[in-house]
Amino acid sequence: MNQPAGANLPEYSVSEISAAVKRVVEDNFGYVRVRGEISGYRGPHSSGHAYFTLKDERARMDAVVWKTTFQRLRFKPQEGLEVIATGKLTTFPGSSKYQIVIDALEPAGAGALMALIEERRKKLAGEGLFDEARKKALPYLPRIIGVVTSPTGAVIRDILHRLADRCPARVIVWPVRVQGETSAAEVTAAIEGFNRMTGPSRPDVLIVARGGGSLEDLWSFNEESVVRAAAASLIPLISAIGHETDFTLIDFAADRRAPTPTAAAEMAVPVRAELIASVDSLGARHLGAIARRIERDRKELRGAARALPQPESLFAIPRRTFDELASRLGRGLIANARVHRVQFERAAARLSVAGIAQMVTRCRERAGVLADRAYKAVERRLERKRAQLDSVARALPLVSYRDILARGFAVVRAGGVPVRSVSAVPPGTRLDIELHDGHVGATADGTAGRKKAPGGSQGSLF
Repeated sequence: MNQPAGANLPEYSVSEISAAVKRVVEDNFGYVRVRGEISGYRGPHSSGHAYFTLKDERARMDAVVWKTTFQRLRFKPQEGLEVIATGKLTTFPGSSKYQIVIDALEPAGAGALMALIEERRKKLAGEGLFDEARKKALPYLPRIIGVVTSPTGAVIRDILHRLADRCPARVIVWPVRVQGETSAAEVTAAIEGFNRMTGPSRPDVLIVARGGGSLEDLWSFNEESVVRAAAASLIPLISAIGHETDFTLIDFAADRRAPTPTAAAEMAVPVRAELIASVDSLGARHLGAIARRIERDRKELRGAARALPQPESLFAIPRRTFDELASRLGRGLIANARVHRVQFERAAARLSVAGIAQMVTRCRERAGVLADRAYKAVERRLERKRAQLDSVARALPLVSYRDILARGFAVVRAGGVPVRSVSAVPPGTRLDIELHDGHVGATADGTAGRKKAPGGSQGSLF
């Protein structure tokens, strides 16, 4: 019986084949650099990993960037960008596919970088971040200058030296890395941090600077986060990145672009010596203008004074008029008195006997009315007094001592004065004793009257 071809070949499971292929791929292509165009990139997955495809004219390859690697990538994946990916080839047994696990990613040459910059520039320009209308004017004489740069490079020394030569000002340096993976984040944080400052330490102008370098070295200043922070800065910002021929996207968003860091310092402050000379010149011109104005006013005053008449001539006519009026015043008063006397005499002549009688009648009638009103007022007053007297008379018996005498008491008087104490009655004093029905005379003997009656009361006086 014939056996099928290959019946003596060893038998493998699918997993064994997949594992064998995985070993072959990883052993032979453990670490490679692959050039291709990014396709199918939709941003990081919810897990933080990024999945896309690398392709050229004839083939495609799956690619993955794990979350931890994606966070430190200097260049992030972007759809349509030609890149060079460095990583390890491996297989994915679940779908019999191979893929590259990327550890590093970089644009494929300067042309790719320039294309990425141009695309990003168009995008940000479309949002209005580069509009001239939104750019702010630089302060003429800033008190404080904030500088975002490396604290150890030659850039900060050049800026400080130039500021000291032109016009010394307080400088606050926010140290950052000007290239590398964390550079863009640090520059963004520095710009935003300066803008959040308040109080007297807040800078009046910012300078973002670094020295020259390759396109890759300056890439941090092309990142969207840096450009957006520069555009949103409320403090006027000067960009000074690289040399005069170097351009980055922050240059478009900044309020002013300086070709070098030294030029940025020159833009930030005026020349102190020139400023002093300008102030002196303006002061001299001001004093000259004041002197000329005073001289012109003095000449005008002298001309006006010459045109004015003498004081004597000014008062001559009023003084003469016053004298004439004073001399006429006495005669006028006499004439006026005569006129009024004549008028008075004429009025008196017009008064007749009948008129006088009529006036007397009216006065008599008026007097009668007043007399009647006075009589009635007196009657009313007498009536009120009569009622008050009757009220007092009715109350008099209530306070009279005679009612007390009727109850057996007596009033003793000596010399017409009521006796109030035994000591006031010496012996031999003539006394008048008033009872309720009359008076009795008596003489004090000086004995019985000074004895106390039983119970502490006084006895009789005789």
